[in-house]
Amino acid sequence: MSAETTRWVRTPADVAALGECLRGARAIGLDTEADSLHHHREKVCLIQLASEGSGALLIDPLSVRELDALGTALADANVVKVLHGADYDVSSLKRDFGFRIVRVFDTMIASRFLGLPEVGLQAVLRNELGVTVSKSSQKDDWSVRPLTPLQEQYALADVRHLLPLHERLSEKLRAQGRLAWVEEESAAVAASEPVRRGRDADGWLRVKGARRLPPRQQAVLREMHEWREDLAEATDIPAFRIISPQALLALAQTPPLEARQVHRTPGLPRLAKQRADELVAAAARAQALPEDRLPRVPREHRPLIAPAVARRIDALRSWRAEAARRLALDVSLVLPQRLLEKVAEAAPRDAAGLAQVEGLRPWRAQELGAEILRVLMDVRP
Repeated sequence: MSAETTRWVRTPADVAALGECLRGARAIGLDTEADSLHHHREKVCLIQLASEGSGALLIDPLSVRELDALGTALADANVVKVLHGADYDVSSLKRDFGFRIVRVFDTMIASRFLGLPEVGLQAVLRNELGVTVSKSSQKDDWSVRPLTPLQEQYALADVRHLLPLHERLSEKLRAQGRLAWVEEESAAVAASEPVRRGRDADGWLRVKGARRLPPRQQAVLREMHEWREDLAEATDIPAFRIISPQALLALAQTPPLEARQVHRTPGLPRLAKQRADELVAAAARAQALPEDRLPRVPREHRPLIAPAVARRIDALRSWRAEAARRLALDVSLVLPQRLLEKVAEAAPRDAAGLAQVEGLRPWRAQELGAEILRVLMDVRP
């Protein structure tokens, strides 16, 4: 390993040494930093790790890509992987390195199941361990090398305290009989599939207000959105830094005929101003489309809910609110709305039927199943 104050893993030899340090570890703290705020093609730029054997160190995946020693530890069910808000990190690590990750303990999920008033890592560390950490480098471009000493310390600060935080939160959860709940929810995060960026032909419809535009203006928005995606892919600049959704909508509502009209758009980044002629051309293409090539956006209709199902939904909501107060938990932890609706639709009559509802974790069936079944029984016709 390097003799620097900040310990780095940058070479195959460093990776091999890391493997020796992790051998026999019972738990590791883990965090990542990516560059999505600065690049269209997001990637993991830094991996922070802490364990009893290695202390806290930084792994540079931009320098060394073969991270078998880390992959072995992440796939080891005997090693607890402690993360805070693990879903993003897990997805990113799977996407970029193909890691298999098991036995995650998510300290954010733990904080929520303990009913803590604040669940951000900065607040939880302050309130539970009396530790203050800075978020000053949160929005930095982590693909730039070398990192500054301030960035190194920022990156290490969070992960350095994850293992003692895991111990403290686990003790509290064990005392409340909720440790298994958090382990199940964390396991679901560990098992989730990575989110991979892909081109979405209907991405323009996610611009707020797009569905309310008349078809011709929708065509302008679609052309400009496509222009933005092409430019993001060509330059590796995040799409939102090229032009914001709000600016796209404004230009679609009043399609520009010349560059100076584009320049008057509030909040327009420099790059978009420099390419104002391209935006004018995109608007012109949309204006020239024949009627049969304009967007045909179907109206969004909520599916009709049968009266019996609606009654069960209302009854489950009332029960959920009371259970949330009793357990001192957010209602979304007791029974998330989408899951509540699935239960109401399925209307199981017994524990076996309830267990078949997709997404219902065993802890909910065990701890709350009898109550849920009673509620459903009370509203049967």
